[in-house]
Amino acid sequence: MTGSRVVALGHYQPAKVLTNDDLAAMVDTSDEWITSRVGIKTRHVGGPDEPVDELAAHAGAKALAAAGLQPSDIDLVLVATSTAIDRSPSMSARVAARLSMGSPAVMDINVVCSGFTHALAVADHTIRAGAATRALVIGADKMADIADWTDRTTCVLLGDGAGAAVVTADPSAPDAPGGPGIGPVLWGSVPEMGNAVRIEGTPPRFAQEGQSVYRWATTQLPPIARKVCEKAGVSPEDLAAVVLHQANLRIIEPVARKIGAVNAIIARDVVDSGNTSAASIPMALSKLVERGEVASGAPVLLFGFGGNLSYAGQVILCP
Repeated sequence: MTGSRVVALGHYQPAKVLTNDDLAAMVDTSDEWITSRVGIKTRHVGGPDEPVDELAAHAGAKALAAAGLQPSDIDLVLVATSTAIDRSPSMSARVAARLSMGSPAVMDINVVCSGFTHALAVADHTIRAGAATRALVIGADKMADIADWTDRTTCVLLGDGAGAAVVTADPSAPDAPGGPGIGPVLWGSVPEMGNAVRIEGTPPRFAQEGQSVYRWATTQLPPIARKVCEKAGVSPEDLAAVVLHQANLRIIEPVARKIGAVNAIIARDVVDSGNTSAASIPMALSKLVERGEVASGAPVLLFGFGGNLSYAGQVILCP
């Protein structure tokens, strides 16, 4: 069976930066309060003339350029997002139009914060089944559009951005050194706790039960993440990097520690970018690769979690 691998990455963020001090002028908060509770210093916020599909297209174009591919080479576009306001055209269709692609299959995937790792698994499975050969997988969210800017417990978390990966067929992947370029996915959810993270109403607004999410993430997710490594045949000690959903530094650090990836670089892009939902994992990984912090071919754990109290993870070989 043909395997697949991530061959290139790209990311994009709006130019406007919102600091903790900026937020302190808007709601009852402070840099010390935000830093001590969630570890975030800054976040990027898009304007009304920067829709989600524009962020996604910029990230996708950078990933295609890094892969040395033309837009017409892509036959599948997947966009993970939970902040698409319009029902149709989908974000994936709009990205394909913005990038002047040929006639790719287009599909949006809404699993909120774990959307990208779900979409990456769908791309891998589709390529393995022979239904596509080159996929553009994007996580893009404009959380500023759904933020309640009067709620200091949630607005301090959120940022905008997009990250993209080019995934291609690789016939040698199943038998390649280090295993397949994209390892088996482990995914699931806790439906009875789905209301712990919500984007509801008209206009839609983000809300969450922070303590419930924190307890679930820090206690239930580490053993699941270790099972992801087990399915991939990789020991946590052998991971070169761990890229968790960039929800909150106070979640990322204990979860990473409990996974046991003692030799891995832990992505902490949340400090500079805030929680960008489905964009957070590909954006953080793209930055690590751009800075040369992870060697090509090294095993990296990607693990998304959050909205719906869903999760999905896989080990990939770094492009």
